[in-house]
Amino acid sequence: MDSTREPGLWKRGVLWLLLLGPLFFASYGFANWFSGQRDDVGSLVFAWESQIPLWPWTIVPYWSIDLLYGLSFLLPACRREMDRHALRLLAAQVICILCFLLWPLRFTFERPALDGTFGLMFDVLMGFDKPFNQAPSLHITLLVIIWAMFANHTRGLLWRGLLHLWMVLIGVSVLTTWQHHFIDLPTGALAGFLCLWLLPLQGDTPLRQMHLSRDPRRWRLALRYSLGAFACTALAVNLGGAWLWLFWPAVALAMVALNYLLFGAGGFQKQANGRLSPAATVLLAPYLLGAWINSRLWTYSQPVPSQVVEGIYLGRLPASKDLEGFTALVDLCAELPLQRKPAHYCSLPSLDLVAPDMLTCQRAAAAIERLRHHGPLLVCCALGYSRSATAVAAWLLHSGRCKDVNAAVELIRQARPQVVLGPQHLAALQSLIDANVPLEVAHAG
Repeated sequence: MDSTREPGLWKRGVLWLLLLGPLFFASYGFANWFSGQRDDVGSLVFAWESQIPLWPWTIVPYWSIDLLYGLSFLLPACRREMDRHALRLLAAQVICILCFLLWPLRFTFERPALDGTFGLMFDVLMGFDKPFNQAPSLHITLLVIIWAMFANHTRGLLWRGLLHLWMVLIGVSVLTTWQHHFIDLPTGALAGFLCLWLLPLQGDTPLRQMHLSRDPRRWRLALRYSLGAFACTALAVNLGGAWLWLFWPAVALAMVALNYLLFGAGGFQKQANGRLSPAATVLLAPYLLGAWINSRLWTYSQPVPSQVVEGIYLGRLPASKDLEGFTALVDLCAELPLQRKPAHYCSLPSLDLVAPDMLTCQRAAAAIERLRHHGPLLVCCALGYSRSATAVAAWLLHSGRCKDVNAAVELIRQARPQVVLGPQHLAALQSLIDANVPLEVAHAG
């Protein structure tokens, strides 16, 4: 037993199960009954799915998720983790049931009669499970959440390997038991990762970070990403087939739009180790790929960091090989993960194409001053042209190396001529001078 585990958590877990268990059967049963009364329930099935075999034995891993559901409440080490896990499961139920009611789908294959133990298990299952309520698969949605909890508390290569193998088997079983069509799997995974993103185990939920931006530039960027999401959705709906995968970039672009409009840089969930949360990584994967390619194209002619003053360098987000020679890193990039964290690292996530505010400038200046004593320091963002340049300028001003904004900007441009510092960046730097907050206070903040 983990000595750091809070005592008495099992009672809290039991209470959550007493709430979630009846809610699961009541809401799922209602959605099944409601869909069964409708005459407009369609289906979405690909022709190749008729080749999927029926493996009766896979009803065992299919059923095992019910046991794992209950056992997962024995794993959390504190109340916060317990409650977040339970709320994830509750959110999964709400999201999936709403989808079942708004967009019901029917499973179309007729399963032959089965005998023996496996046949009995199928008969029990069909006693309350009907061929409705397909996408997103609630089974897959719950699997993602339960898998994440067990992965957080499973140690050892062998045990982790067995865990992942069994969880994959559960995921495959929704097809080989003829319980779901393929479309239900990616939509179920999407719903599951959305629950993980909404209720992270570390940090605040994005819902508590919501704040409608008043920055016109953020509104314009949100509009652009929204139009991209709409275009992907229109293509997916009208073309169908493999084009349905465009729903993934549509979701990613819509989330980026919401980050600019509501959630800010925190919506990307960049962690203290420089990585994005697993949920954000999966949900935003198409956007992350495009953002990484864009960063490399823009900096293709100047991949090497530029030295501004002795020991302080300015550049793009480094790959692992680019960190050679640097012992410290200040990272202003919110939207891209860091491949390898150096010994001394500070992450100050800021939105791309938006000037960092005065508080971020203060914290960046304090971080640069603190980390530069450990050796060569790289200050970076996606390109090394705006956010990171603003951070270096803030440090030049705050440390007294430059007396005014123009002098700081000129020094940076001599080292890296491609920097782009617009009126918003200059205004943030000027407000930093006007505030006149000592570096020690900025660091404490």
